Amino acid sequence: MDEPVPSVKAIDDLYPPANVASQKERWDNLTAHFLEKYGQPAQFVARSPGRVNIIGEHIDYSLYEVLPMAIAADVLIAVSCSPSPEDRYNDAVIPMINVNPSKHKASEHRVPPAGEASIDATIHEWTNYFKSGFNGAIAFLRKSNADFSPCSMKVLVDGNVPAGGGLSSSAAFVCASALAVLRANGQKDIPKKELVELAIVSERAVGVNSGGMDQSASVFSIKGDALSVSFSPSLYVEPIPFPNVNPPITFMIAQSFVTSDKHVTAPHCYNLRVVECTLAAEMMAKALDIELQPDSGPLGVSLRGFQNAYFSGATSRKGSSVRLGDPSMPYKQQIEAMLDIVSTLLGTQPDGYTREEIASTLAVPVSTLEERFLTKFPVRADRFQLGKRARHVFSEALRVIAFKELLQSPSAASEPHLLPRLGNLMNETQKSCRDVYECSCPEIDQLCAIALKAGAYGSRLTGAGWGGCTVHLVPKKRVNEIKNAWVEQYYQTREPGISAERLAEAVVVSEPGQGSMM
Repeated sequence: MDEPVPSVKAIDDLYPPANVASQKERWDNLTAHFLEKYGQPAQFVARSPGRVNIIGEHIDYSLYEVLPMAIAADVLIAVSCSPSPEDRYNDAVIPMINVNPSKHKASEHRVPPAGEASIDATIHEWTNYFKSGFNGAIAFLRKSNADFSPCSMKVLVDGNVPAGGGLSSSAAFVCASALAVLRANGQKDIPKKELVELAIVSERAVGVNSGGMDQSASVFSIKGDALSVSFSPSLYVEPIPFPNVNPPITFMIAQSFVTSDKHVTAPHCYNLRVVECTLAAEMMAKALDIELQPDSGPLGVSLRGFQNAYFSGATSRKGSSVRLGDPSMPYKQQIEAMLDIVSTLLGTQPDGYTREEIASTLAVPVSTLEERFLTKFPVRADRFQLGKRARHVFSEALRVIAFKELLQSPSAASEPHLLPRLGNLMNETQKSCRDVYECSCPEIDQLCAIALKAGAYGSRLTGAGWGGCTVHLVPKKRVNEIKNAWVEQYYQTREPGISAERLAEAVVVSEPGQGSMM
């Protein structure tokens, strides 16, 4: 957990063998482009990958365990800098260029010695992600040196994680940016855990209630392994090797080409779900007269915090006659009990709750409710589906436990039904995302249905949802069959005459990739 972000000299250490040749060409282009634009070579490149979440969708911000893996697609930031004692008197000047200037315009930013980069979260600009990582990095450096002033930097960015594709392009960008700024300002050994923690907070500056899975997967992932990420009582990661089975475990990622950038759609999609989960915890705690303790959830309390309080061994403040959960109950059974409590306390209003109804239950004015839960990040909603959202979170937490138990079983490698059982859990996740959490879309549903019909074990959305990408556990011998089915039944129907280059972007056979590196 406390090991530093590694530095490497060869890209063979970063990518699966099948990706090395194409990545070498990309890196060569990056360094040549830097020399051409700035007239000097880059001193280093900071790199962080995107991720695909295998299982554990929309539960990280409720502080439940998730199981992502890094992918080969990543964000590269080439940098040159020259820190000087004069930095404390002068603005830091940061020209930013993208290798795709027609899509991402170059710009220059100035940061006062004791200040931070200015971010307008209401304007969706690509540079906001760098600036949020920049601000997180300098805030970290000022913890040990209150008089710290950032140095000027020349920056060139290349990212091939699809934006709005559900593969965490924003987290990759913020993590790489923070890593670049820390290195440029003299921080040579950068602890992974601290990079993740500052990146989680940093991304919230661009208007999203980020939970922490994306940043953890981008930084901590180990090539060849999945990554278990838990958040309670504190951030903890553990590599989970895939068992050596025959046929081998193979994942495919398919883009829907329905763009759902969570920084744009957040008010009525992603941020709303964060608020609904938080309010579900508050409403159940109020019904049982439980005091929730502050935790690392985006809004300060969480469903995991409610579970912890319920099973803390205390009694309800309504009196000793109202007993709460038995703290000796095994963790898995605790979550199962949570589902029963959700049905009892939040299952009576299938149409959801209005602001007025929630405020009345919590015994606060509507204005106080809005200030506490609906202003930190933009949210638009008339009704809040608290019961459905909590039910998804607890059932998904159970699926993560089951998935992890299957992978770690001593007999996993010889279990003849391992892959179908893993696939069934993924299919259950998709059903819950579609029907309970309501974060899927018709295109995602179609891609999953096509894959399952063509022989996939499991298919589901990955990422925020409402578009983006799907992830599929497939028999290796069925890879081409499934890809051809998507081409014929989805991509060519959606985009007649779709190019070979576009199809190459659409479908990827994914191996677990390596996390952040210098």
